[in-house]
Amino acid sequence: MSNDNRQLALGAMMFFPAGEHISSWRHPGSEAEGLLDFNYYKRIAQTAERGRFDMFFYADELYVWDRFESGISHANSIRPEPFTLLSALAAVTSHIGLAATISTTYNDPYHIARKLATLDHFSGGRAAWNIVTSQTDEEARNFGKERHLQHELRYERAKEFVEATQGLWDSWEEDALLFDKESGYFADKNKLHNLDYEGTHFKVKGPLNISRPPQGYPVLIQAGASEAGKEVAAATAEIVFAPGGTFAEGKALYEDIKGRLAKYGRSPDEIKILPALMPIIGATTEEAAEQLAIVENLTPDRLALDLLSHYIGVDVSGYPLDEPLPFLPEEEGFNQSKSGLQRIRRILKEEDLTLIQLAKRIVSKRAFAGTPEQIADHIEEWFSNGAADGFNIAFTHLPGALDDFVAEVVPILQRRGLLRLEYEGTTLRDHFGLSKPENRYSQEKITSGIAER
Repeated sequence: MSNDNRQLALGAMMFFPAGEHISSWRHPGSEAEGLLDFNYYKRIAQTAERGRFDMFFYADELYVWDRFESGISHANSIRPEPFTLLSALAAVTSHIGLAATISTTYNDPYHIARKLATLDHFSGGRAAWNIVTSQTDEEARNFGKERHLQHELRYERAKEFVEATQGLWDSWEEDALLFDKESGYFADKNKLHNLDYEGTHFKVKGPLNISRPPQGYPVLIQAGASEAGKEVAAATAEIVFAPGGTFAEGKALYEDIKGRLAKYGRSPDEIKILPALMPIIGATTEEAAEQLAIVENLTPDRLALDLLSHYIGVDVSGYPLDEPLPFLPEEEGFNQSKSGLQRIRRILKEEDLTLIQLAKRIVSKRAFAGTPEQIADHIEEWFSNGAADGFNIAFTHLPGALDDFVAEVVPILQRRGLLRLEYEGTTLRDHFGLSKPENRYSQEKITSGIAER
């Protein structure tokens, strides 16, 4: 397969601290007892850096999943706070990007602009922000609300949030700080700007009390695959986390998002689309199947059923396990992840699964089992045939599954010329081949100067 000299973009994803799977903590190779030990995270980030991943991505949520008893008894609810974690990891890594999920629904632009700018400075330009709107009533109740914002409203709020945050990052022009001890001038006041942002949801005066991040803006990531999510991605995102699925589904989403860019004055190379992939590695196909069976059997039936109930917004526990779900979940009025619900609806329409088979399928939704060569073939097929710019790699358990991927799959990708042998730049934008955004105030002055001439 031709790769036309493109390089894979790779994220090392930590969806749960023990791994991608809701029951990863139970895997025989899991080191779940280390979830609150910084050395655990240090080892994982350093291994991903050794494997020349573009970034380490830490997913976050703002609640304990207590909608069902099984969410407490059987699922991992422990998540360290992301800014504390990534700041510490910045000190023990030198090249890998550091990304985290940050909600636009339960934060304010000034706080997040300041924290991300600080992380970008302290990491030497390696920060990234996965922009999410959150999705559950459980989160809402932790922030003084009874119900989560409606889907369209929270995306409207997210759009304003990003606009205000980017404006705050532009507060200081690149050469605004003088540090002139002789004259006593710390900064050039003419190169500091108030934002004076006013929208429906936010009113932010500015300026930010930290200078412009080394990358201009930390890299912006978006993961929504709903209509609203795809529009936000096309308008603002630089990295898109896609859900994976079949090759046809991946290619269709890839073409859909790339096809929306022109109306926002953007070119296809300004955005990288990274589907999720959970590789399960075996020395042989049979061994890989055995490893997949281990993963599929980690989750108790009760937990799998409750997770399915969560995803579709209907309690399915009263239906027979060995018969199909007797209804198709409705999209109308649904206020959690619409793309997740749509995927479940597609499975129900296309496959004849019993209720417990469906529940187990949802739990292991991103799994691909095979030998290292087969996994590399899968990655190359998507990458070389217009379905992906790289992958957000998830792991059945940590740190072992990451160790295996770096030892067994990464060398194959490198031999095929698909993955870098060494980092060529120092910032995350360098790794992804993304340009640094112009400071809006500097650009205005350039335009003004040309007009005056």
